[in-house]
Amino acid sequence: MEKKFWGFSLALLVLVSFPVLGYSAEYPAMKVVDYFTGQPIEGAKVTSGNELILTDPQGLFLIPKGGNKLKVRAYGYQRAEVSPFPLLPNSQVIRLVPFTPKALYLTFYGVGERVIREPALNLIQQTELNALVIDIKGDRGWIPYKSSVSLATEVGGQKIITVRDIDGLMKSLKEKGIYTIARIVVFKDNPLALAKPEWAIRTNGGEIWRDREGLAWVDPFRKEVWDYNIQIAIEAAQLGFDEIQFDYVRFPDASAPHFSQPNTEENRVKAISGFLQEARNRLMPYNVFLASDIFGYVCWNLNDTNIGQKLESLVLPVDYLSPMLYPSGFQYGIPGYRNPVANPYEIVYLSLKKAQERTNFAPNRFRPWLQAFRDYAFDRRVFNGKEIRSQIEAAEKSGSLGWMLWNPQNNYNYSFDALKKEKSPTWITSLAHLAKSL
Repeated sequence: MEKKFWGFSLALLVLVSFPVLGYSAEYPAMKVVDYFTGQPIEGAKVTSGNELILTDPQGLFLIPKGGNKLKVRAYGYQRAEVSPFPLLPNSQVIRLVPFTPKALYLTFYGVGERVIREPALNLIQQTELNALVIDIKGDRGWIPYKSSVSLATEVGGQKIITVRDIDGLMKSLKEKGIYTIARIVVFKDNPLALAKPEWAIRTNGGEIWRDREGLAWVDPFRKEVWDYNIQIAIEAAQLGFDEIQFDYVRFPDASAPHFSQPNTEENRVKAISGFLQEARNRLMPYNVFLASDIFGYVCWNLNDTNIGQKLESLVLPVDYLSPMLYPSGFQYGIPGYRNPVANPYEIVYLSLKKAQERTNFAPNRFRPWLQAFRDYAFDRRVFNGKEIRSQIEAAEKSGSLGWMLWNPQNNYNYSFDALKKEKSPTWITSLAHLAKSL
């Protein structure tokens, strides 16, 4: 019976009538509530075309005049769509299903290779995992499927196609009930920088600047670069991704590059937060969640870490912030813990709590990346079930909205022992209720 449930989408909503005082028939109200508890959801985002409405403390909002389809999402819930007319008789309830993404990551090559992709999908089916992060524009600036964004072909972003049928892949993932996250690497973009050298970061001598991998970056101040990446994000939303996740949304961690504007902290922060705000505005009609990856030390540093990532400026434009809390990346440790790989729980838990305290935002606005790869900075230890599970427990103890496992080789063999082998009751119950409603 359980297999049957996987064939349905989790974008579950149920409409029932309820009396509302103070709203006219001409401008009726709707209410957004938690599917299981019936509690109103304050601050749910309702979009109708380009119009955005937030629900009030009672979960209520007025239906926009002439609105034919409403798109609804809220932090910690599955998104939903509903046609509000005809009304019953004066208003309706939209019930959103709680959802906590627990994801693993597939690279540009991994998502296209069946021998890599299928074991990852099997791991999702067999464990508590329920989400997948996919490279839609990877670390080398390539897009794995045939894109309709003309600039992608022009600059060489379509040099290698690893996913021949993106629509078929998305359909398959949805049939399995998998929450899909599109990872887009933004300012690290070798083909774009080489094809459009006027958009590239330069050395002080005027040459195209390259990082330690020999890859060129584009200037985060250039609005043309913003537009290109937002076009790719819109295409991903149209393909049906639940969430857009921007990575490398920062300046390079080097002092030598030269940019089109003065390299000051104020300018850097304004560029990064400005890009995210522009992406938020243009993605609004698509009812897709928006996330940004950030360095782990950004949770602790009061400045912008010299890369434009200042915590308080980053959290406002996006739905979720995803700090990369790999213990191997904390080369200086954190207060009280000088050996991060020996204390993975503390690294994750204390970093998330620090971010929550500094922003005064709810824990469910954060979803960390966790280390599922061998240490490279300290004692070369393998991160196996014990180390991975301790990170998961830290994330969950902090109240974060799920977590994501990172392994750049797509090798999650060591992760199996760290994962629970049953789905959460909410997950199964959601599927059961959906099956009964059809």
